[in-house]
Amino acid sequence: MSKKEVKTNAMRILDCLKISYTYQTYECDEFTDGIQTAEQLGLNHELVFKTLVTTGKSGAHYVFVIPIEEEIDFKKAAKTVGEKSLEMLPLKELTQVTGYVRGGCTSIGMKKKFPTVVQETAAQFERIYVSGGKIGMQLCLAPADLLKAANARFGDIIRETEPKK
Repeated sequence: MSKKEVKTNAMRILDCLKISYTYQTYECDEFTDGIQTAEQLGLNHELVFKTLVTTGKSGAHYVFVIPIEEEIDFKKAAKTVGEKSLEMLPLKELTQVTGYVRGGCTSIGMKKKFPTVVQETAAQFERIYVSGGKIGMQLCLAPADLLKAANARFGDIIRETEPKK
């Protein structure tokens, strides 16, 4: 007898919005970072994005979706959402605020709708990968569909890196 397909909240939202996506699952009992996940699934690192949750000086929460090998630029991100400054949401508050656990956090279907910004470089790809809403699952969808599902917009929110020689 086959196991029943388990749908995450993010998948149910995508289904309701009639957004096309695929997903991949992988063996994982605890948090692994996006790079480990990409390696395990054999995915191009440029296509895999991580979800970061921050708190602004005002106390409001903001969500940023950036490539797994990049770092958020807090000054640029704060300016994008109209805050004076931002800091990472303390890990102990992640589940309470978003409904998701570390390693399974996605911008789609959080407990509340938070202002969400996706790194603008995502727009150059036909499809990208983001967490599926639980540890061990990645969703693959068009960047424009991620914007629609997460009520997000594009912005330049990553730290500039030195060009590789």
